[in-house]
Amino acid sequence: MRDYPEYFTAEGELEEALSRPTSELVKMMTMLDGDIIILGVAGKMGVSLARMAKRAIEEAKVKKRVIGVSRFTSTEHQLFLEKSGIETIKGDLLDIGFVMGLPKVKNVFFLAGTKFGTDGNEPFTWAMNSHMPGLIVEKFKDSRIVAFSTGCVYPLTAINSGGSKESDRPEPIGEYAQSCLGRERLFEYGSLKNKTPITIIRLNYAVEMRYGVLVDIATKIHRDEPIDVTMGYVNVIWQGDANDMILRSILFCSSPALFLNISGPEQISVAFVAKTIGTLLGKKVKLKGTEADSALLTNVSRCEELLGTTKVKLDKIISWTANWVGNDKRLLGKATHFEVRDGKY
Repeated sequence: MRDYPEYFTAEGELEEALSRPTSELVKMMTMLDGDIIILGVAGKMGVSLARMAKRAIEEAKVKKRVIGVSRFTSTEHQLFLEKSGIETIKGDLLDIGFVMGLPKVKNVFFLAGTKFGTDGNEPFTWAMNSHMPGLIVEKFKDSRIVAFSTGCVYPLTAINSGGSKESDRPEPIGEYAQSCLGRERLFEYGSLKNKTPITIIRLNYAVEMRYGVLVDIATKIHRDEPIDVTMGYVNVIWQGDANDMILRSILFCSSPALFLNISGPEQISVAFVAKTIGTLLGKKVKLKGTEADSALLTNVSRCEELLGTTKVKLDKIISWTANWVGNDKRLLGKATHFEVRDGKY
């Protein structure tokens, strides 16, 4: 494993780890032609992904621009990216005029979308997750595109099934997941219509110390709140590993679009994780509910064939998370709602 600290004590240290490029990514940058643009760069993953791309380019000693596009409702992210050598463009990706005025760039990473608060805000959800991709896939029809989606487009599957594969039929539950399938269909359509090479990433669930499934569990334990184990099993992946795999997936863009599940290889028990974190925090864990015989699970065999396995293992992520939460470090304050089974986020 790369030389990570035993525990993270500050956000700067964490940001460095999340954006540290692998040797495989550095090598890829020596072969990849064209600049990189990241749409929706100010979200949970975009900042560290953009910085990882920039650092890999610098280590590869090649000349390549990295451009980040966002509404930048907070100037903090914009300034941080610019200090890291990343060009920024501020604007609304729902504005067709703004989108069509963006520079033509060979390599596009589409991270924009919405999930939180989508229940009761369905029109905006569909505009963000389905209409916007239609604008993007037309604007960048001559580029390669890696587009974020979600494993939520799959149905709940039996816990002994091994998880959903890319070839399985999507059966999204609820309007958020339905709108994400709409996103995929728009990118698929553009790929077929314009022969645009595209990879569609179905991600479940990226985690780091300030956000994610493990933080949700650890926070409740730290506050002496019960853990709902009805959704008994999940997949998680260290966000640094996810960033690396997502960036390298641009090599596999194709027309028709390639679908790629990205997550950790382990199907993890929520109860097991809760008890482990409880032990690390010195807390008695309260469980509620009964494990269902199905869950939202992802099969990552195709990803492992193309990109290899994760570098950071589950026990290390759990240990880091318990230490961060137990020491009351800053969190992003956005629950993943991994427990949701009816699709209402």
